[in-house]
Amino acid sequence: MSESPAREAQVAPASIHPERARADAATRRLAVEFLIRESVGRPTSSDFAGAAIVKTIVVQRGDSFLLVVAPLEAQFNWAKLRAHLGVNKLSLPDADAAFAATGYERGTITPLGAETAWPVIVDDSLVGRTIVIGTGVHGIAARVAANDLIRAYGAAVVDLKK
Repeated sequence: MSESPAREAQVAPASIHPERARADAATRRLAVEFLIRESVGRPTSSDFAGAAIVKTIVVQRGDSFLLVVAPLEAQFNWAKLRAHLGVNKLSLPDADAAFAATGYERGTITPLGAETAWPVIVDDSLVGRTIVIGTGVHGIAARVAANDLIRAYGAAVVDLKK
């Protein structure tokens, strides 16, 4: 049995835009295009017209958090992140703590509309690229220029590659 070919994501009608993500983007004057992904399985750039798929990772630093935006398929270098932040210890919070920090469940976490405006760090490999990032809602993504996201969130750009 053959698999059906992947279908490119479609622009989401305004009636189903994730409200928190949409409102935050508007407040920050960040141009985003909300997309519905109909294919199943792990997303690929071909689902989104070649845009880089990114993940947002919640990282705990003492009693606070930060959001790391990195390519989906990449593992980031913890030592480089710790050096950038000038700390010796960082950790990944459990699912409940990540939800409490962002208001989003794992697999949907994004800076867009997060409950608290935590600092954002973007891997330098994303500079100048169009990226697809989560929106807080399963099945809906946001296509955005990485440089615009960096500007809108005052994100630090750091080489986090292993």
